[in-house]
Amino acid sequence: MCGITGVMQFRDGARVEPETLRQMCAAMVHRGPDDDGIYTAGSVGIGMRRLSIVDLATGHQPLSNEDGTVWIVFNGEIYNHADLREKLQSVGHRYSTHSDTETIVHLYEEYGPDCVQHLRGMFAFAIWDTRCQRLFIARDRLGIKPLYYQLTAQQIVFGSEIKVILACSGNGAQFDRTVLPEYLAFGYLSGEQTFYTGIRKLMPGHWMEVEQSGQIRIEPYWDLPVTESEHAHQESYYIQTYREMLEQAVSSHLMSDVPLGVFLSGGVDSSAVAALMTKIRHAPVETFSVGYSEDAYSELPYARIVAQHLNSLHHEVLVSRQDFFDSLPHLIWHEDEPIVWPSSVPLYFVAKLAHERVKVVLTGEGADETLAGYTRYAFTLKNAAWDRIYRRTVPGAVRGAIRGSIADSTWINAAIRRKLSHTFLARNGSSWASFYFDNFFSAFSESDQAGLLTNEVIKECAAGSAYRHVLGYWEDSSGEMLQRLLYTDIKTYLVELLMKQDNMSMAASIESRVPFLDHPLVEFATNIPQNLQLGGFAGKRILKKAVEDLLPHSILYRQKLGFPTPFSGWLAGPQLDVIRNLLLEPRSLERELFQRSAVERLFNEHRSGHRDHSDRIWRLLNLELWHRVCLEKEEHEPVAAAAH
Repeated sequence: MCGITGVMQFRDGARVEPETLRQMCAAMVHRGPDDDGIYTAGSVGIGMRRLSIVDLATGHQPLSNEDGTVWIVFNGEIYNHADLREKLQSVGHRYSTHSDTETIVHLYEEYGPDCVQHLRGMFAFAIWDTRCQRLFIARDRLGIKPLYYQLTAQQIVFGSEIKVILACSGNGAQFDRTVLPEYLAFGYLSGEQTFYTGIRKLMPGHWMEVEQSGQIRIEPYWDLPVTESEHAHQESYYIQTYREMLEQAVSSHLMSDVPLGVFLSGGVDSSAVAALMTKIRHAPVETFSVGYSEDAYSELPYARIVAQHLNSLHHEVLVSRQDFFDSLPHLIWHEDEPIVWPSSVPLYFVAKLAHERVKVVLTGEGADETLAGYTRYAFTLKNAAWDRIYRRTVPGAVRGAIRGSIADSTWINAAIRRKLSHTFLARNGSSWASFYFDNFFSAFSESDQAGLLTNEVIKECAAGSAYRHVLGYWEDSSGEMLQRLLYTDIKTYLVELLMKQDNMSMAASIESRVPFLDHPLVEFATNIPQNLQLGGFAGKRILKKAVEDLLPHSILYRQKLGFPTPFSGWLAGPQLDVIRNLLLEPRSLERELFQRSAVERLFNEHRSGHRDHSDRIWRLLNLELWHRVCLEKEEHEPVAAAAH
């Protein structure tokens, strides 16, 4: 695990200075506090910061092939590198290290861009091929490791974090206001754009080639395959096969020359990983859990049950309200973007806790999106079935009146309104954006945004831009409705979750691994028939049955909580006024993004209990803090961290 960066200049006679790369590497010391390295050759330079995990003695980067004609910087882990090494050596490739990094170099020599097809793991890497003066950059299939780039007529700059790119130019960052509709709806951007003008993401499952002339080529190399349901097997086949594949994935993810642990929430996913890790290693594992000072929002009791069941070496940390809000600017700096979910904050604190004991943690991330773990999947299938009947039998004018009464009636309190708003009664069944995305993701729907954004911003943003990318993935999907939902979430929602996981763990200088996202396991899981994936409103039926011999029934079949946070509860106290005052300061309003009256109305409605605007307040708060920390360079270190 590390951070990578690089520059390729297109002008004749241009040179990349080593000091430039050192500055870029210095911006991400947290990603690799153990080592650094740079390589420059005229108009090209690559660099890295290393968190030493595998081959501690000889795994230094940048690393080259035998004759120094191919150079690489690499972030991630290749779990099948030992098997690949044996095959590559059999056809004449000579190794000088024991690292998985060197395997990528020899694969590239052997297969060129198709080298990525052979890799099983998480990765973002860049290869400078001196033989053809070409830069080759690739990102893993599911987006576990990040990669950003900025392309101009003069050069391309890339890095594991956006701040690394900004450290190269030294120019001030600019907000791309055209992304506001998608941010307000989802909290994240699911396409290539970032919040910064001119800086883009290399998308998961894609590679890029850059010629010395500045010509660029980006190609996809993987997509999630869909199998037709007539090829279905008995349930027992899926249970047994999934168990075998998951156990193999966990085993491969234990590859390390340093201590490992597990993030344990007490839910099915992380508990399954901890149980399999214990079984494979035949020894207690280190488990790390986080909770809030408010017991009602803490899953620590469940984590303790699992830890006791597995006899793990268990560690816990509590996050207070002050911890939470004091750390927000610091964590926004680490993400380079507004934080999408409050759960990022406790993730950082449990990563800090783990850093005291281990360098690597396994997590349960990815099971929900591949095994239909969220209740929204089963709910949407049932909601869609009822909606088809509703639209056939109830006139459109009546349906519109019912939707309006749920939205505006004063006799419905916020809690009931919130529940009703998810049903077909409050949704426009002829619009998938309304029926699914607004229903479960959007803080501000497109109609909400019309009353929130200033006229100047509305003019800058294309109509429908809030949903353009996610609808594109939905429309490209195929198979049963559940498969289509999973495909869309894997391509959008999951990628953002993984970015959160990467940045929050790297902020504490530890590596997080996600065995549920071993790509053959993902391909298998997402093709389990719909009727076998779900049981009532509960998902992950196959996983639960697959690990019944490892975990208590009370853990496997308890109600899913989804890592709740007390943010809504905190807004019932003085914190609401603190946030309101910040968002209505002249400094905030001078950005001319939002109508003052709309922001005031939002807080008034929330205070009165007419509506629960917690999600909307969170979005606006994080965007404002992002402006201050990432664009205006306001101090972002928490008081305690600064004193330390």
